[in-house]
Amino acid sequence: MKKLLPIVLTSLLSAFFAILIYTWFFQRDTVIIEQEVPSKYTNFAETSTGEKYVVAAPSDFVVAANKVTSSVVHIKSLTKSYDWWGGANYASSSGSGVIISPDGYITTNNHVVEGASELEVSLNDKRTFPAKLIGTDPTTDLALLKIDQKNLPTLKFADSDKSRIGEWVLAVGNPFSLTSTVTAGIISAKGRNIEILEDTYAIESFIQTDAAVNPGNSGGALVNTNGDLVGINTAIITKSGRYEGYSFAVPANLVKKVVADLKEFGKVQRGLLNVRIEDVNGTMVEELGLPSMEGVYVRMVIPGGAAEEAKMKAGDVIVGINGKKIKSIPELQEIIGRYRPGDEISLDFLREGRKMDTNVILKDKFGSTSLANNNSSDPELKKLGIELRNLTSSELSRIKTKGVKVVSILRNSKIDRTNMEPGYIITKVNEKEIKTLDDFISILKDIRKGKKVMLEGFYEDYPDDYFYAFSR
Repeated sequence: MKKLLPIVLTSLLSAFFAILIYTWFFQRDTVIIEQEVPSKYTNFAETSTGEKYVVAAPSDFVVAANKVTSSVVHIKSLTKSYDWWGGANYASSSGSGVIISPDGYITTNNHVVEGASELEVSLNDKRTFPAKLIGTDPTTDLALLKIDQKNLPTLKFADSDKSRIGEWVLAVGNPFSLTSTVTAGIISAKGRNIEILEDTYAIESFIQTDAAVNPGNSGGALVNTNGDLVGINTAIITKSGRYEGYSFAVPANLVKKVVADLKEFGKVQRGLLNVRIEDVNGTMVEELGLPSMEGVYVRMVIPGGAAEEAKMKAGDVIVGINGKKIKSIPELQEIIGRYRPGDEISLDFLREGRKMDTNVILKDKFGSTSLANNNSSDPELKKLGIELRNLTSSELSRIKTKGVKVVSILRNSKIDRTNMEPGYIITKVNEKEIKTLDDFISILKDIRKGKKVMLEGFYEDYPDDYFYAFSR
């Protein structure tokens, strides 16, 4: 018995030290805490520094998938075009969308519906409905549709700022027309710019995931394990045209703002700083004495813009907006993109090594703090395929004349066939002077169908008068 005692003691000590080592190495950084949101599917944990995060369990995938699939729809887009002999040609494509309100509002990608003559939405229960296009925003590749239905299942917007790299997410959509397909992955990066949007004012601050996304997934949902909308699936990087490891989604916080604008105004109200910017590089860190490569360098301040009025200068480095740190251009563009002209933000920046701050009242790309009306809904302008706006006060003082400015022109429309370009300032219609948008529409309505319409005006950068004619 005495011979066995040392062996027993050695075994007990070994077990004690094994438990101690396991606890030290494997459990010291993760401590389960009381749930903030009661749920049998979600656990919350915190690191040794006290930072809280969600611990996902496999059952979360089942719950989230069941919750989400009924709110993701299949969108068919029919495009009509004409050949040289006037014959009609039809092409169809498809994508996905997400129901965001019980009364039938659906968000999707602009490239899913771009140029469509007809749109059809299929619900998860196989019912199909014609859809109306409410508005699009090429700068974020988002669009808003509406179907005439009530009591539809919807998805709740998550706070995408709180989503974390390494967090589990599900992509739900209709790849290759395989309806209600669910794939899983993690968020592998945030604030990605992959340079796929060609618009000058494009915002690319994508959430990158490794959830499988393929053609047909565009416009579908990226959700967290609670089934809340984290983003709208938009793009993949691929050489084959199929999924090759990474997919990209527009963050939910930006989606929420864009669709609210499209619903209220029919177009996006973009607040801007009115600056030209660059990411901070190593040379700038050395020459400007910056603490790190985080921040956005102001290369140019546009005269009359929001930044100039806030006394900002070229060479300033923006490091924060409303208390949130800014590390790169995509982060800056995404946050600014959530605001409208006339909104005021607090901006932190570095100037010659000194920390400074200022309040900025954002303006639009024309230097105005006013919200733009959606005049494209006017039947007369819609027939012409033109979007117009009144001149801003700064434009009126600069060009010393009155008129209306061309904001955009619909491709293959009557106006497009005149070779007019956006930026044209119309001062006369059939030799009658116009001062406002209401003047233009009123004069146009008085011209009988089939009669000639002559527009007179100029481009601000060119002093000569330009004339464009078309038949009413």
